[in-house]
Amino acid sequence: MTGTLRAPCGAYPRDLRDLRYNGGVTAWARDMRRRTFIQVCAATAGAASVPAFPANDARARRYSRARLDDGNGRPLRAAQLPVDRTLIFHYPYAATPCFLLNLGRPVTAPARLKTATEGSYEWSGGVGPGRSIVAYSAICAHQLTYPTREISFIGYRTEKSARNRFANVIHCCSEHSQYDPAQGGRVLAGPAPQPLAAILLEHDPDDDTLTAVGTLGGEMFNAFFTKYAFRLSLEHGDAARDAVGNRSRATDVDNYCRQQVKC
Repeated sequence: MTGTLRAPCGAYPRDLRDLRYNGGVTAWARDMRRRTFIQVCAATAGAASVPAFPANDARARRYSRARLDDGNGRPLRAAQLPVDRTLIFHYPYAATPCFLLNLGRPVTAPARLKTATEGSYEWSGGVGPGRSIVAYSAICAHQLTYPTREISFIGYRTEKSARNRFANVIHCCSEHSQYDPAQGGRVLAGPAPQPLAAILLEHDPDDDTLTAVGTLGGEMFNAFFTKYAFRLSLEHGDAARDAVGNRSRATDVDNYCRQQVKC
């Protein structure tokens, strides 16, 4: 990596020329320049709308059940999840990424939380044999930064740093919002107005599988699809807002994302 990579406010800079590494403009930027606005509009026009909920509605929302699979399409077992490693899967839509974490310790204490609009809710803790497995939407609650195949400014950090006074947090380098995955995604620092939305998981003790069944807390999906309509159309065409179906592949972040910005 050459020079200094400065995290923009969102997942992408407003001017593509501002984001350079390895001596040139990123591959996705070159790809975007080759494609036409007409193609993007055509793809976007066919996308279904995301269901609208009241802004202060923080109740659990049930979506289609999606079993989490490993990189080979086999059921992901809770026992397979390494401690303090980040896996990325998509739920409840094809384009909405989530973090899957094994914190390596029981997370049993419920957390009482509020959304930005004062909607109250209670997160009940981790799942799995040791109650150590948690999942969250990977869309930052501040500027909607999210992990992409090319680069990510948000991720789970086990160690403290100059800009991160907490360990074992989800840290967004765009504006340094920090979330505690052991407390329902509670905001510990930074400008984020609410916790990360939690992904509700079910663990089947008979076969040790994990299934995503819904969300809890302040969803950011409508704002996400609006802000990144152009980019998501290039990546997913008219399938960005499609439900994931009955399975979702969980991928180690190192295999999912080409470059992770740490701060």
